Amino acid sequence: MTTLPDTDVPLLVLADVTSEVEQRLVADAVPGGEATTVLPLRSAALTGPLATASPDTVVTAVRVAWNSRRPSASARRRSARGRLHDARPSLLRRPPAPLQAAVLRRDPDRARVVVAEPATVAELRERWDGTGDLAAFVAHQAALALDRAERLVVGDRAKVPRQVAEAIQYSPEFRAEVAALAARLERPEEEVLAEAVEDLRGLVAAMDPVAVELFSGLLRPVHARAWDVQADTARLDELRELNRRHPLVFLPSHRSYVDPLVLADVLAAHDFPRNHVLGGENLRFWPVGPVAKRAGLVFIRRSFGDDQVYKLAVREYFAFLLAKRFNLEWYMEGGRSRTGKLRPPRHGLLRFVADAVERGRVEDAYVVPVSITYDQLREVTGMAAEQGGAAKRGEGLSWMASYIREQVRTPLGTVHVGFAEPLSLAAALRGGADPADPDARRLTLQKVAFQVAVGINSVTPATATALVTLALLGVRDRALTLAQVQRVLEPLLAYLTDTGRPHSGAALHTPAGVRRVLAALAQQGVVTVYEGGEEPVYAIERGQHLVAAFYRNSAIHHVVDRAIAELVMLRDPVDRWEEAIRLRKLLEFEFFFPEREAFRERLTAELERLDPHWETADGREVLCGAPLLLAHRVLRSFVDAQLVVAERLAARDPRTPVVQADFLAECSGVGQQMLLQGRLHGPESLSRELFASALQLAANLDLVDPGREELARRRQEWAAQVRDVVGRVGVIDELDAASRRENVGVEP
Repeated sequence: MTTLPDTDVPLLVLADVTSEVEQRLVADAVPGGEATTVLPLRSAALTGPLATASPDTVVTAVRVAWNSRRPSASARRRSARGRLHDARPSLLRRPPAPLQAAVLRRDPDRARVVVAEPATVAELRERWDGTGDLAAFVAHQAALALDRAERLVVGDRAKVPRQVAEAIQYSPEFRAEVAALAARLERPEEEVLAEAVEDLRGLVAAMDPVAVELFSGLLRPVHARAWDVQADTARLDELRELNRRHPLVFLPSHRSYVDPLVLADVLAAHDFPRNHVLGGENLRFWPVGPVAKRAGLVFIRRSFGDDQVYKLAVREYFAFLLAKRFNLEWYMEGGRSRTGKLRPPRHGLLRFVADAVERGRVEDAYVVPVSITYDQLREVTGMAAEQGGAAKRGEGLSWMASYIREQVRTPLGTVHVGFAEPLSLAAALRGGADPADPDARRLTLQKVAFQVAVGINSVTPATATALVTLALLGVRDRALTLAQVQRVLEPLLAYLTDTGRPHSGAALHTPAGVRRVLAALAQQGVVTVYEGGEEPVYAIERGQHLVAAFYRNSAIHHVVDRAIAELVMLRDPVDRWEEAIRLRKLLEFEFFFPEREAFRERLTAELERLDPHWETADGREVLCGAPLLLAHRVLRSFVDAQLVVAERLAARDPRTPVVQADFLAECSGVGQQMLLQGRLHGPESLSRELFASALQLAANLDLVDPGREELARRRQEWAAQVRDVVGRVGVIDELDAASRRENVGVEP
């Protein structure tokens, strides 16, 4: 228990207590005497005493801090096995008032009186800007000082914001921004202020411990029963120390609705304060929305348009949170990945963090790339259906009940969480061009977003599920024996290990391990097993190719350079580097490539792995002798989708405008025909998202907007280029099959 020292100086003690037990604890800690006055921590009780207090009167505050219950021995054992959520300490530290006396009899150390840093009345008046009520200002400052003192006892997890909307509304910075905006918009300042405050109240999320526990408790079974959480926590000590000086902005990959729940449990288990998580308005349905908002979920519009007042509210809210070192979290892809690989990042929200740094509201903010990867996901089936043209089911209470029922049905393996090296936004902004140039600033933030995506990929493991589906999708309309699957996996695992790529495929070194992964995929209906012959054979279940591709695609960023190197080797030696640049251009809307020189270094390393004399060697001979060929397993669905788009554009009258929705529907229909005719390798290429990426590439090549005969010629040339790449992918498939027939006697 902490006690206040006796003093002859007038002392004003503000007591933040909620029960008789807490009042007794505070009374024991507060010194008696005529110089001491104890008041409740309420502005109404402070007005008179502050008005009559001498300037040297010392003001402080006290509160009873309650520590969490110690987890049970069984919970600690489960935690040691990696189930972070089982031993997660509760935010509800304070026992109900009727039980507090009994709790203290059993465990006197559960409660401790904490004392806020004191200040004199003169100092408080000097800090006060003269607006609003002095008593309200002092009460607010006392509450913040108590929060800081309490966190020294209970840890940073208990850090929560209080009276945020009011603090922003009455701040001089906010009033100045409102006045400046009103002048620019030529609107009355009072009108702009009222609108901005209303927007603020819609944005500001509370962090009520009761709501946090209710929200987390209701939703935790969605992931706790489905997955074991395996977190790479090596970087968390560094991040926690960094967080003592600077706010963190966590930017995870987005594959599931449960991503924020998983990340929250990992961070809570390592004593991080709860993040303010930004979410779309589509999740603001009753009754989840009101509880989520009080549990730290910030509902934000997906598009701001030209609403300058709303942008001001967001900018000031971000600046307030960052200045107080509250951490943020959002998902830069703008939605869950439908293909399994990272979507192109959106950097719009990042500009508000950059604003806070550039305007000096916060010294720096560190961006933390986070990878969240699942062995299996039930919601992939729905996302795959959307890729085939099905409508997305709207979120609501019935949707949520159905979603939870599906998730808790049976275990789904492991969810892997990894943290990449944090990025200093201040350093990125200093290293960029003139911040007054909007185009240069936009480019700087695009580069930061790109670095985040690269960081996420660097710590995303190639899961056992991803590697097995990569093997099965590499063959067309055929099943593989267990031994044949292993013959694909062995050199692939060796490559990942030798090149230092993260993977969780250690179990795949044994037939029993591969069989377990195949059985898990079969249980979820992704793989079909035929056991009526000499030995079981495995294939992708009919209609499940897009689901299997989702799992495969979560790992292919680790082998894209290798796949491109193989295609390069099928070119004439004098044309190999130019071909590498052409392939990089062809795939730049699918994968994250570094700057040209860095790309050249990476690709040269892959070519040298194939053959140290790659610049002059015979490409076919090199590939025939390679222990591992990947281009047909990694790139085929992407270039096949590009082939559909390229040929539909080439067949189109160049004067006819392209309406995206209609054109993608056309690609889906014609793509299905091409698949039936054998012109496409497999159904995994019939993805609307892949068609959309290919159309975006075509637009970047200026092949979409209407034109004349010259446009028709360039469309034909692009289609010919894509056909050439598709053809070389097929050649590598044939070389791989021939090599395996020769070495094993059985084609995989």
